[in-house]
Amino acid sequence: MKTRREFLGGMAALGALGLPGCASMAGGEREPATLPVRDEFVIRNAYVMTMDPKAGDIADADVHVKGGAIVAVGRNLKAGSAILIDGRGMIALPGLVETHWHMWNSLLRSMAGDKREHGYFPTTLALGKAYLPSDMYQGTRLAAAEALNGGITCVHDWCHNIRSPQYAEEDLRALRESGIRGRFSYGAAQGHPADRTVDLVDLDRLWRSWAAYSNDGLLSLGLAWRGVSTGATGSVSAAAYKQDFDAARKLAIPISVHANNRKGSDAIALLAREKFLGKDVQVIHATWVTPEEVRALADSGSTVSLSPYTEMRIGFGFPPTGELLAAGIPVGLSVDTTELSGNADMFSIMKAIQNVENARALNEFKLPARRVLELATIEGARSLGMGDRIGSLAPGKRADLILVNTRDVNLAVFSEPAHLVVEAAQPSNVDTVMVDGRVLKRGGRLTAIDTGRVADEASAALTALRKRAAGAASSSISPTRPGN
Repeated sequence: MKTRREFLGGMAALGALGLPGCASMAGGEREPATLPVRDEFVIRNAYVMTMDPKAGDIADADVHVKGGAIVAVGRNLKAGSAILIDGRGMIALPGLVETHWHMWNSLLRSMAGDKREHGYFPTTLALGKAYLPSDMYQGTRLAAAEALNGGITCVHDWCHNIRSPQYAEEDLRALRESGIRGRFSYGAAQGHPADRTVDLVDLDRLWRSWAAYSNDGLLSLGLAWRGVSTGATGSVSAAAYKQDFDAARKLAIPISVHANNRKGSDAIALLAREKFLGKDVQVIHATWVTPEEVRALADSGSTVSLSPYTEMRIGFGFPPTGELLAAGIPVGLSVDTTELSGNADMFSIMKAIQNVENARALNEFKLPARRVLELATIEGARSLGMGDRIGSLAPGKRADLILVNTRDVNLAVFSEPAHLVVEAAQPSNVDTVMVDGRVLKRGGRLTAIDTGRVADEASAALTALRKRAAGAASSSISPTRPGN
């Protein structure tokens, strides 16, 4: 069995060899990132939160991983020559599952300003029109790095700025190089005409050749459906949204749509009447829902994604978490956009969901911490149709897991583990991240991504983007005015 010292030495050697894809090539291109191998590991003596109702929590337990899958979970496991990861002082739990994120606009972090003309939708529209394919890569790579650093092992990349096939290619390249698991949902570009479909020819092209994009099964394809309207351009013509929906159903790919984020909206009622709900449909926000619409969602098998920080920040309202859960609707948690939320901290998102729901109910005990943790792991996985593969630590499932260091000062007394994770943990406490058996963070540092270079290149891309946007007639964003 390899020791922890030998393992960490191997990780350091990878960095010294430049394998994270940082070497320069002619013309400014980068070599493709080289991901760590799927080795055989055993985590020893961790507090294991399996998120499996049958297994529960196991103190001083082991997790054996081989070939990208979980082999066994329990105490004193026999693991042969597996690489040893010391889990003492760590909470081992499934990787966090994020269910809706406009990853491309992570370049625009905290740029939704304080005036209507500088709000989220006009800012996204103006700058989105000025994007180059390379900006899609930079924004999504930055988002993926932040996700992995914070313990998010699966994302739903809701890509609504595909201006040509190359934009989709570059976004997907960033996902593949990061090694993250996720769904890539193909969407219309910012400013896309309301009477035109998305590029259904390109969607079909990707679907037919998906094996070349899936990163050995880590990535799946979906449709980022505009539905009946978009925040940037208003109503979408019925002919266009029906064609988009029918095309996705024909390809048998999952469909995701924003709905009922404003008071008085009845979009979900319309979706129900027009037979646009179902087990393959995820509804985002659903902030203002009637009891009839909640029943329609539940009866159809549709799922819901909630993003409390962006919903509150933009003024949509409070997420109706309790009503949705009471109806048995699978619910996942969402970053949505760091343009509004500022960061992609799923620990804070969990805390927000709990606190908002308890405040709405005037009840300290309405939404328990463990139930919240389920939303960020197994329930989130189920909401994406991935519950059979990820979301809990059980033999046969893919090895997506994280280790949270309880010896850090903000977690320094081990009390109630579910409460510690939901109420006290932060991304900085994530010591180790494994996705499909690959160690992508160890000892608090990413192993396959040079974060300094990612930050520098993203910053340079934003500077160039703002200059282009400032010179465009459609833009009202100054390249030198901070915070707008």
